[in-house]
Amino acid sequence: MITFLRKPVLALAVAGWLFTFNSSPALAGLVSSKPAKEEVAPQREEDMAKVQRALENKLLQEKLKAYGLTKEEVEKKLSELSDEQVHMLAKASDRVLAGGDGVGIVIAVLVIAILIVILLKLLNKEIIIR
Repeated sequence: MITFLRKPVLALAVAGWLFTFNSSPALAGLVSSKPAKEEVAPQREEDMAKVQRALENKLLQEKLKAYGLTKEEVEKKLSELSDEQVHMLAKASDRVLAGGDGVGIVIAVLVIAILIVILLKLLNKEIIIR
């Protein structure tokens, strides 16, 4: 008789536990917001820093010289730009900085080649180039 009641009691206990603990109320709260004016200044500062880093690139400096722009003219034009224009320029400068000059790729290929040679030597394999 105990084994007959054991499964229904267990099922009722699990159902009661799930109903009790899984139907707890949702908790919510208010989140404070920042005024837009406080957020614009740091964003402009960050964007200007990105643009300045991009302007330090030698390739970009050579291109600006080829167009006949001096460093002072570029600085003057940057100070006259609106926040939206500075942000757009910063997003474009991210792509310039991401490109690099290819040295990183060459170093990565050399490191991988050296690791393969070391791995083959550790496995007592011979490298034969014909």
